[in-house]
Amino acid sequence: MTAKAGAGLTQAAQPSTRSSRRIARGQFITFEGGEGVGKSTQIQLLADRLQKAGITVVQTREPGGSPAAEVVREVLLSGAAQQFGEDTEAILFAAARADHVSTRIKPALNVGYWVLCDRFIDSTRAYQGGDTKRKALLDTLERTAIDGLKPNLTFILDLDPKTGLSRAAKRADLDRFEQDDLAAHEERRRVFLAIARREKRRCVVIDADQEINKIADDIWQVVKDRFKLEEGTSDG
Repeated sequence: MTAKAGAGLTQAAQPSTRSSRRIARGQFITFEGGEGVGKSTQIQLLADRLQKAGITVVQTREPGGSPAAEVVREVLLSGAAQQFGEDTEAILFAAARADHVSTRIKPALNVGYWVLCDRFIDSTRAYQGGDTKRKALLDTLERTAIDGLKPNLTFILDLDPKTGLSRAAKRADLDRFEQDDLAAHEERRRVFLAIARREKRRCVVIDADQEINKIADDIWQVVKDRFKLEEGTSDG
């Protein structure tokens, strides 16, 4: 099975498929989007298909993904850091990301595993206002945290915020960011789409207002084309 978010390298390095064969070098794929767009579901479906293709997969998330970063995640999503302001939250996100990258993501990629991550640098831009305010601060924090690592491919799952929030509301507890007003969520959607327009090679926008399997098929087609996976390596 795939390694769980927050696991150390020992767990992450264990093959998540019956075969140790790796079709290609390690690839880093991130999933972005607003609340309720279905990122975790699509990450699992893509991981299943990649495993059938003989690729070892590590699934992870942000904030979090490594033991130390998971501690920071609890502080951020609980709202405990909100009283210190958005700059402090951005710094905490960067600290968690730096540990996540150095202890989890890079080691997995270095041994040839594919890493699927629920949120990464684009969420910081969307949620901490990096497309407009605090850009200089976030640019500096990003450079420090990622240490030259950029995703090979980013899927931006796009959905009307009203629909996404309605889905999110079905969960038991809303986190600090899910509780923001509709205007904040609409602005985040605008930033995600602006990033996709600027970085067309890296980012692919996927319509998340479709049936789950149709979204998964759209994602799988992009992955097959981008990384030149042979037809028939997975039947879905």
